[in-house]
This record gives sequence, structure tokens and C-alpha cells, in this order.
Amino acid sequence: MTEQHSALPAPSGRTALITGASRGIGYGIAQALVARGDRVCITGRNEDALEEAVDRLGADRVIGVAGKAHDEAHQAVAVQRAMEEFGRVDYLVNNAGTNPVFGPLADLDLNVVRKVYETNVISALGFAQRTWHAWQKENGGAIVNIASIAGLNASPFVAAYGMSKAAMVNLSLQLAHEFAPVVRVNAIAPGVVKTKFAAALFENREEEAAAGYPMGRLGVPEDIGGAAAFLLSDGAGWITGQTLVVDGGLFLNAGV
Repeated sequence: MTEQHSALPAPSGRTALITGASRGIGYGIAQALVARGDRVCITGRNEDALEEAVDRLGADRVIGVAGKAHDEAHQAVAVQRAMEEFGRVDYLVNNAGTNPVFGPLADLDLNVVRKVYETNVISALGFAQRTWHAWQKENGGAIVNIASIAGLNASPFVAAYGMSKAAMVNLSLQLAHEFAPVVRVNAIAPGVVKTKFAAALFENREEEAAAGYPMGRLGVPEDIGGAAAFLLSDGAGWITGQTLVVDGGLFLNAGV
């Protein structure tokens, strides 16, 4: 069912490119930006799912570009389409990610680990390079990289994923330093958010999984959408190089 868009505010004049946004966290961020008047280009691997997401968000303000995040040709096309359609790319959200393997590092197939890094880290750098040269270098803007609390602590069950998200945190620091003062770059490190991507961490045991969260629940995509919208706003104009932990208070339990 198509969502109603008649209550949307006037266009803000700003545009965002969000990777991996046909569902889950990326879609939640797109919702938050569209709701405030931004125009958005979303990417995703599945063309049908992407079309459905565009329809729900509003095809008058959103376009979709299907492809794999680590594919450099797709990166180029996505940025080009955003520039052709909207004339600018003020904001970049690197959300696309993968976690095809679970288990200890000692037994992981290194080719699988390379795939995790290609999708989770190198693609983010590729998109950042392209939006920088296409618009942000001369006109400014902001970037948000979606990391994870798995990148801030040992995460034995998802070790390769955690390694890649630690790299995302450092990538944000490096880009924040290099792109300042024109472009702000920050990261968000979510706890477990109720998405299809994270289902293995809570499916059929949500109450148990949420028990360790002081806020009493797991996250939802809208939680991350609100945080990203803030970091991609003038209200965050003096914030760069930071990692915002959005975890329902989970890290509070790490004390003595």
C-alpha cells in the first residue's frame, strides 16, 4: 500500500544518497530525511524491493538505483543518477553491509572476510570519493557511516563483521580529517536493530535478546533514522569525526 505524502513539508533543497536502503536501517534513514523535505537517492541489490521502497517513500522525491555496493560501476551510476535527477548530493549515508558468516576467526574462509570488507568498508570509501568529487568538495555537505557496536568491542559471534565495522569507525575519522572543514563525517554504531539483516541475533528469542538493554527493547530502524537525520543537519554543524552509539544503553552494562 502506498504511503500518503500530502503532509510532507516543502522541499529542503538538499539531497541525500543512501546505500542499502530498500529496507531496514537504510530505509528508516530515508524515511526520516524525506519527512523533513530532503530528496533522496536510495540503492539496493534487489530491483523489485527498491521499486517498492521508492513507491512507499514517494516517487516525487525519491529515486532508486539497483546494484551491488562494492561494484565500482554501480557506485558511479548511483552518484551520476543523483546528480542528473537532483543536481546535487549534499549527504551520503553509507549503510550497505553484509555478514555472510558467523563463527570464530580461526576458522573463517579468508575469501569471505575479503567479501565482508569489500561491501562494508571499501564500498563506503568508493561512494565517499565519488560524492566528494561530484558535489561536496566545492559545495559542502555531510557523511554518515553506519558502523556497529560490534566494531567497538569483541564480538565473537560476528567477528569478521565487527572487524569491518571497526574499520568503518576509523574510515570516518580519516575522512573527517581530510574533508574538513567542507564536509563533516561521522559514524553511528547501533546495537541490535530489528531488521531482516540482524534476524539471526534475535529471531524467536527477542525477549531474551532485549533483556540486556536498559531501555527494555531492541532498536528499530526509526531509532537510527532520527540519529542520522540529526547528524545530517545544521544542528550538528560543529560535530565531526565522532561515533554516536545508539544502543538502548547496552554499553551501560559493561561497567564493574
